[in-house]
Order: sequence, then structure tokens, then C-alpha cells
Amino acid sequence: MGRLFGTDGVRGVANVDLTAELALGLSVAAAHVLAEAGTFEGHRPKAVVGRDPRASGEFLEAAVVAGLASAGVDVLRVGVLPTPAVAYLTGALGADFGVMLSASHNAMPDNGVKFFARGGHKLADELEDRIETVYDQHRTGEPWDRPTGAGVGRVRDYDQGFDQYVAHLIAVLPNRLDGLTVVLDEAHGAASRVSPEAFTRAGAEVITLGAEPDGLNINDGCGSTHLELLKAAVVEHRADFGIAHDGDADRCLAVDASGAEVDGDQILAVLALAMRESGTLRGNAVVGTVMSNLGFKIAMEREGIELIQTSVGDRYVLESMKEHGYALGGEQSGHVIVLDHATTGDGTLTGLMLAARVSATGRTLADLAGVMERLPQVLVNVPDVDKSRVTTSAELVTAVVEAERELGSTGRVLLRPSGTEPLVRVMVEAADIEQAKAVAARLADVVKSALG
Repeated sequence: MGRLFGTDGVRGVANVDLTAELALGLSVAAAHVLAEAGTFEGHRPKAVVGRDPRASGEFLEAAVVAGLASAGVDVLRVGVLPTPAVAYLTGALGADFGVMLSASHNAMPDNGVKFFARGGHKLADELEDRIETVYDQHRTGEPWDRPTGAGVGRVRDYDQGFDQYVAHLIAVLPNRLDGLTVVLDEAHGAASRVSPEAFTRAGAEVITLGAEPDGLNINDGCGSTHLELLKAAVVEHRADFGIAHDGDADRCLAVDASGAEVDGDQILAVLALAMRESGTLRGNAVVGTVMSNLGFKIAMEREGIELIQTSVGDRYVLESMKEHGYALGGEQSGHVIVLDHATTGDGTLTGLMLAARVSATGRTLADLAGVMERLPQVLVNVPDVDKSRVTTSAELVTAVVEAERELGSTGRVLLRPSGTEPLVRVMVEAADIEQAKAVAARLADVVKSALG
């Protein structure tokens, strides 16, 4: 059995890769592993379980809840809420761990299982490895130690989660949003109720797109991976700006009043300056990844803010933040972590904080985002290749060296296997967009021939 956990939980096509049996088995294994680690010592264990609106989430939620209860864990079922809401409630309710069912920005047929440790933090790699090992042992025949009678877990719906999470978001805002008009694209996902409610309570006039999930339309031509509708709506309604989330709302991208995209790097730059001004940017540093735009790095250097870069994945950003005590970090894709108020990327919180900065300064989003100049960056996804050989293929290594020589000091190349999908990502950055496109296309062809 290959490794199940990627950079963001276990993910795959629901009912093919991610079956009810797998979801149940992983949940039982997680309960046993956390019990072995002493997480439940001295008390009856409790877990929070939430999901996004995907149709498959209904049967997968049932499987997870059944698995946990069969292992003696009491379950608080919070229903359809964003991933960061499940993380927040795991901590706020004093639960021993949390489970979120979502495939984030992936298409509707996919789904995923993500575990949170006590306090709402992502599980450590070694615990995920142990869960896989224990799951595999029992999948091949070793019987579980099963509680009986009063020892089995009890299940109840926790309907207060929605209001509790929205109240938390409003409470941490530095100022209100009165006078702002904002278009919100919810991707027909987990924040379809939460985000409009939070922005409205904060004082903004809200126009919504993609806020009618039916279980089948999540991420379908909308949300943070499809900004066209949001760009048009912002211009049409003469809104101050727009905010787009993905299916589980741990991401936030923005669109300014002219319809121009404001990506995660630009959002981080705006928030970094705001937090430095308020004295909350601990270490005078922001954490990004190796995918961060070179323009972001240049802007932070100019402003006297240190940029710490990690491997791609918000879990690695978070690890660096926790290890060194930094308050702000994130990814170009819109995963932004404000660690004083969230334990994971929170798209609604990020959008609210960005809006608060616009409101407090009286400046436009375009003006604020202008603190950095985005250098042309081309990303090509190459599917159906052996992503495990990215760093060992001699042909590919040679091609990368040649590309870096051509780009010189004004550009860079990054090849990396996706942590959630069967593909290799080719990223090329250059001062000239046409050169970046040409180099990226050439490298993508080499990836296909060398790894296909």
C-alpha cells in the first residue's frame, strides 16, 4: 500500500480511492493511535466532525462517525462548515481531535479526510504515519480492541458551531467594514453561509456568487480557481473589491475594483504591513514558500520585513511559524495563516482582515496591493507522469540547469510533485512573460518525455 496521507490529508475520488471502508478504518485507527499517544488519558475522548457540501461527504461523514463511535469516541457533528471552522471548534470545544471531510479546491467527484490534533492543529507527520501503519495492520486481519456497552461513543449534532465561529471572526477584526461593498464568491462550498454572514455582521454590503451548494456544484466554474465570474461581478456592481474562496474555505484570493486579481502573496504583503503597524508582526517576519513570487521577496526586503521560505504546503508554513513564533504566513494560492486567531489557513478571516485594512486606511485594494510588483510567473501542471522521479531523472536535471542558465539572476525554475494530485508542477519566473512561457513549455515537454 502506498502512502495514503499527502500534504493535506487523505484525498482521492470518492467511492473509488476514498471509500466508506477506508474512511471508517482510518477513523478507528486515528482513535487508537491518539489513545496510545496518551491524548485521551483520564477522560472520555471527544471529536468534532465537519464536512463541505459534496454529495459524497454525506456517506463519508456517516462512515467516519461510525468508526469513531465504535472506537469509544464521543462525536460532535457540526455539519457543513469551513475547514478552519472545524479546526477552531476543535480547540474551542476542548475536543481531543477533529475530522474534516473535504477535497478543498478539487472537483466534486473527489473528497478527502483531514485530521486535527487537540487545539485544532494539523497532526504531526509521525502520527499520520502511525495511523497508516495501524490502519494497514487491521485491514489485513488483526482484530480491533472494541468497547462495548457504555464504552461505545455517543453521537450528537452540535448546531451552535455556525454562530460560535462567526462570532469568533467578528471578535478578532481590528475595525468594522461599514461603507464597503464586497462581492463574495463562495465556490458553492463550505463557507456559503458563513462568509456572507460574517461580512454582513461586520458592516459590509455583500453581493454573493456561488452561494447555493447542491452537493454537485462545488468549485464548478467558480471560486478561487475560477475568478472570471468574480472579476466581472465586481466591475458590474462597482464594488470596492471581491473575495473568492475554495470549496472548504481555507483559501482567499481577491479582485480589486478594476477586476484585477490580487493573489496570496499580495494579500500577505498588505497584511504584513498592517500587522507591523499594529505591533503584531512578531519577529518582523512573514513566512512564505519556495513558490512565493520574487516580487514579494523584493517588496518585503524593501520594507525591512524578513521573508522566511519553506517547502510548498501550508502545513510547512505553519510548522515554521510555530517553531519560531511568527504571526503571519501563507502561500501564493491564498492559504493565509494569522496564527493569533487561527490554527490553519482561514479564507473568511483573511478576507475580513484584508477588508478591515481597506476600511481603516481609506485606500483602494489596488493601491494597497501595489506595495509589491508581481513578476511574471508561469505554472504548468503535467499530469500522468511518475512524480516520484522529479529529482532523480538525469534528463530533467540537465534541462533545469539549462533553463536556469538562460534565465540568469532575473528568474528561477521550480519543479515539484503535487502533494494532492498525480502530477508534476513546473513553475518558471522571469522578468519577461514570453520568456517564462517558452521556458515552462519546454520544461513541461521534458517532464512528459522523461517521467511519462
